[in-house]
Amino acid sequence: MAEIYADLRGVGKTFWSRRGDVTALKNINLEIRAGEFMSVVGPSGCGKSTMLKCVAGLEPTTGGAVKIRGTVVSGPPENLGIVFQRDVLLDWRSVMDNVLLPIEFRRGDKKDFTRRANDLLVLFGLDGFQSRYPWELSGGMRQRVAIARALLQDPAFLLMDEPFGALDALTRDELNIELQRIWNETKKTVMFITHSIAEAVFLSDRVVVMKRDPGEVVEVIEIDLPRPRKLAIRETREFGQYSTRIREIFERLGVYRERT
Repeated sequence: MAEIYADLRGVGKTFWSRRGDVTALKNINLEIRAGEFMSVVGPSGCGKSTMLKCVAGLEPTTGGAVKIRGTVVSGPPENLGIVFQRDVLLDWRSVMDNVLLPIEFRRGDKKDFTRRANDLLVLFGLDGFQSRYPWELSGGMRQRVAIARALLQDPAFLLMDEPFGALDALTRDELNIELQRIWNETKKTVMFITHSIAEAVFLSDRVVVMKRDPGEVVEVIEIDLPRPRKLAIRETREFGQYSTRIREIFERLGVYRERT
């Protein structure tokens, strides 16, 4: 039985305002296994990103608790890396200095991490771009820099909030392959938020399907496809069955409504 890295028990999140309360999450019970790649899919407004922020300790829960390796999360835990949809790079800093930014925040010695930063940039096909600036890079290259920054301190737990959502289809495919390769080599625990059913099935060991109003987990689907996966696997019957199963859940929930 795999070790449980993160454990969500009865997690709820309500935002209070003068206009009325909004319940973003309700009674979320979910275990994230150590070393697994777990994706979360669901319609806009179902609380995917809110759940990730609760796991990251960036947003307090209003019900239940999140535990990481048995310790209740009350703030950003150690050994955690985060990648958001927007790369959040600083345009006035070089690529290398952007990657090294977390060390500055922790008042560490950048010299201790420069070699690893360079190795990560080489790994992501950015050798020769160390002294370039973000505004000189394509969207895909910028996101590679953001992922390298998240991996700089070799975190055991990687949270990714729609990191490829703003990219074109070809670049997205390329980074899916790249991310799978990194995960195959490191076996980090990954929680990956996406709107793409195909992306979730391609990358994941398990896919968590959520509904909205309020945000709840509807089903958790084990993905039993051989690894490493090539993009061509998306054309297979087995892959199609997983994708169809998830789409049928959304149809049942009324996410897809055909107009006549």
